[in-house]
Amino acid sequence: MKLIKLDAIDSTNDFLKALASQEELDNFTVVTAENQIKGKGQMGSKWQSESGKNLIMSALVKDFLFDNEQVFNLSIVVSLAVIETLKSLDISDLSIKWPNDIMSYNKKIGGILIENTLKSDGRIVSVVGLGLNVNQTNFAELPNASSLSVISGRTFDKDVLPFLITEKIEQKIEAWKTNSEVFWDEYFNSLFRKGIPMPFKNLQNQNFMGIIQGVSPVGKIQIMLEDDSVKEFEIKEIQMLY
Repeated sequence: MKLIKLDAIDSTNDFLKALASQEELDNFTVVTAENQIKGKGQMGSKWQSESGKNLIMSALVKDFLFDNEQVFNLSIVVSLAVIETLKSLDISDLSIKWPNDIMSYNKKIGGILIENTLKSDGRIVSVVGLGLNVNQTNFAELPNASSLSVISGRTFDKDVLPFLITEKIEQKIEAWKTNSEVFWDEYFNSLFRKGIPMPFKNLQNQNFMGIIQGVSPVGKIQIMLEDDSVKEFEIKEIQMLY
């Protein structure tokens, strides 16, 4: 794994995408930053992080996705890799809030943003961005957030985390061909609030009750509504109220 360490940058995802467009980078090249000025979340939302306290990283993944219908597979791989790494650090009550927020108890401790580029030769090259709250303890302006340090009462060496997480991603990609069904099951079993009646809000700001039933092959969440029908939703079409 090649590691590029930066002090401050607009976005590690943007930096790695630009670098990959200029030269042929090794698979699983990783960029980290102490501070990210324009961190991004899903669908353009912002990722806020206290400088020097947390893990901000982006990893290049090639030769895994070969079809636009497969792109959610990488979300599964990365989410499970992060969960397994955190379990090895004794972080408790971990789950994945669809599509790929990392939760401990009912607090968000990490977010994943995957950006895919279709090359002229048909290859799909992915940049996997991960923001993980590690040693930050002040979340006064983010009441639904927490960190590894707050949850465990310990401080962590965040510099080892990119190696641990990237190694897990590599292992899961290697095993995907023979274990994809197992990984899908693990992802579903790790979903935050699955199978529990929950309030949601749609794009029209209407609240409704539903039960998470699963995730479609292309990554849409499947929710059973009050009339027992099951409807699929895209990212940002609904908000979970918890």
